[in-house]
Amino acid sequence: MAQAASPARTVILTVDDDPGVSRAVARDLRRRYGESHRIVRAESGDAALDALRELKLRGDQVAVILADYRMPQMNGIEFLEQALDVYPGARRVLLTAYADTNAAIDAINVIDLDHYLLKPWDPPEEKLYPVVDDLLDAWRASDYRPVATCKVVGHRWSARTSGVREFLARNQVPYRWYSSETPEGRRLLAAAGQDGERLPLVITPDGTPLVEPEDPDLASHVGLATTPAEEFYDLVVIGGGPAGLGAAVYGASEGLRTVLVERSATGGQAGQSSRIENYLGFPDGVSGAQLTDRARRQASKFGAEILTAREVTGLEVTGASRTIRFSDGSAIAAHSVILATGVSYRQLEAPGLADLTGCGVFYGSALTEAAACQGHDVYIVGGANSAGQAAMYLARGAKSVTILVRGSSLSASMSHYLIRQIDEAHNITVRTGTVVEAAHGSDHLEQLTLRDVASGHTELVDAQWMFVFIGAAPLTDWLEGTVLRDARGFIMAGPDMTPDGQPPAGWELDRPPYHLETNVPGVFVAGDARAESAKRVASAVGEGAMAVMLVHRYLEQS
Repeated sequence: MAQAASPARTVILTVDDDPGVSRAVARDLRRRYGESHRIVRAESGDAALDALRELKLRGDQVAVILADYRMPQMNGIEFLEQALDVYPGARRVLLTAYADTNAAIDAINVIDLDHYLLKPWDPPEEKLYPVVDDLLDAWRASDYRPVATCKVVGHRWSARTSGVREFLARNQVPYRWYSSETPEGRRLLAAAGQDGERLPLVITPDGTPLVEPEDPDLASHVGLATTPAEEFYDLVVIGGGPAGLGAAVYGASEGLRTVLVERSATGGQAGQSSRIENYLGFPDGVSGAQLTDRARRQASKFGAEILTAREVTGLEVTGASRTIRFSDGSAIAAHSVILATGVSYRQLEAPGLADLTGCGVFYGSALTEAAACQGHDVYIVGGANSAGQAAMYLARGAKSVTILVRGSSLSASMSHYLIRQIDEAHNITVRTGTVVEAAHGSDHLEQLTLRDVASGHTELVDAQWMFVFIGAAPLTDWLEGTVLRDARGFIMAGPDMTPDGQPPAGWELDRPPYHLETNVPGVFVAGDARAESAKRVASAVGEGAMAVMLVHRYLEQS
């Protein structure tokens, strides 16, 4: 083990069994942080643990630990799990190859991993230093205390348990999962005075037991903001997907009093993506969770409020004010509104599916369930990018992945790069012209009946896991009678409302609607909820930024 000399500085520790890589990491860290931090390096997990214990005895503080995943005797995840006991407040980073990113993603919940870095990290100015800078800032802001963790006790095949775990994971709330049938699960149930009949049980970091909590109650108990700080804003953004987050970042950064309202978790459908590889500026790809976390922190840095688990049920126009009503009867008002409500996956209509949703049948990626798919046969329904991304992610651990597509090929709705990756994957099969006729199982999915569209022939297959990505239904029913929508429910805006050059019915201003403006002046739409939108992450972010520009134009002329 080698280290810098000054004992007064906070420590950054790195461990890698390859001496060349170990020296390279330490070299890059010293170049940027050597004056303010001690850089300690080790070449095995055991040596690194010895170093941590020695530092602990001396009373030194460790801010960041970087560990290689593939190390003999003790891999990086095993090392970081033991390092947690010595320095629970240190920020943890896993160095990994692209092929091991599934292990890194699983480690986010196993050891509360803060970040994973793909090798090589060159140039460090782009790939290493921004990550370490953020982690050092987070470590200093946390006052070096251990990360508070929730405990979730539930049944393996429980739809609500799955929903709670997904809610916590997507909102970046650390938790540990315990089956109600394990000794530790039973101990936690007994401590909370529960017999296991009502699940899930969530025990918050302060020890409060929540039995079968709904999302708003859960959010308020785990530190997520659910109550607006003000009654009136310059801008209300409804929806926390890429379009909404983009609007919140640009709105707040340009001085608008901005609040973002999200009914579940920021990120939208993109936030559930295991890997986005065609987003500008991320040549090695980025997970939806990583992109969402960065965008959310960026919006908060500029002063945007983010409210979680708040369902919007109405939009009212009163003079220059736009009032947003919530499901609990409360309301906030603003000068302007951006509708970025996004879309949800359409429900698959087939006998047995409704009863098994959350019990082997999932809509969207449900990444919290991915670890349980290891070694199993997985079915994915759908032929768009989200289905392809999920297939590639699940194929890393599943025995087989079968993509079921009603059409004759994937090319009509999936990007070429994903089709190529799927073709090269040895354990992914694409079955075109095939639909799910029925799902079977008692307390969880056990079998599927598949039907060939052309011949009508049916086949019964064994299946415990099915992820559905079919079509997109806009989340706009609550706007009925207020905002103009097309026949499918997507929001009309700008020129799409006025193909003949005439303003929409009821339009009272002496100017035509702006490009993303709805038939209600001062109410704009961005992202997937807009009629004829591109349904891509980059275009959604761009529309969110453009909508803020148009909000400024509207406010200047009001």
